[in-house]
Amino acid sequence: MKKLLLLGAFAVFGGAAHAQEGFKLGGHVGAPLGNAADAASVTIGIDAAYMWNITKGLDIGATTGYSHFFGKDRVDDFGFVPVAASGKYKFDKLPLFVALDLGAAISTRDYINSGLYIAPKVGFQMRNAELYLGFQSISSKYRNRDYYWNGNDRFNFGAVNFGVNFYLK
Repeated sequence: MKKLLLLGAFAVFGGAAHAQEGFKLGGHVGAPLGNAADAASVTIGIDAAYMWNITKGLDIGATTGYSHFFGKDRVDDFGFVPVAASGKYKFDKLPLFVALDLGAAISTRDYINSGLYIAPKVGFQMRNAELYLGFQSISSKYRNRDYYWNGNDRFNFGAVNFGVNFYLK
């Protein structure tokens, strides 16, 4: 089921990229936080979004991508594919913006459940690109496989990320 959802998300966003304007594509690198800091040393990922301008300064859209966490010690690499709604507000007469992505993060590993995805960002807006500093939080449940963490508790797989997105027209 996860593979079908991933394929569907990329098909929808890939088709939108060729059909309309407002598509942006980029990447990020970051430092894991929370429970992810215990299990991973660094995270990298790709970002894709389609944004519609609602009113001056306010854009609403949909986003997806992939965040890969490089495991350390006895932990395998793991990752998440976010499927989320996205909102961005650019301040008038300033090249600064704030943004928020909210949705679900689909886990790429069987021993980690998918979970709630929240990603606030602040950034610098350029003509065809944007630089941002963001916080990524994925609230998920780790299923005990006598692997790393004990129990079937909720965990926060988070990261502070620096990223760049390019607008494709």
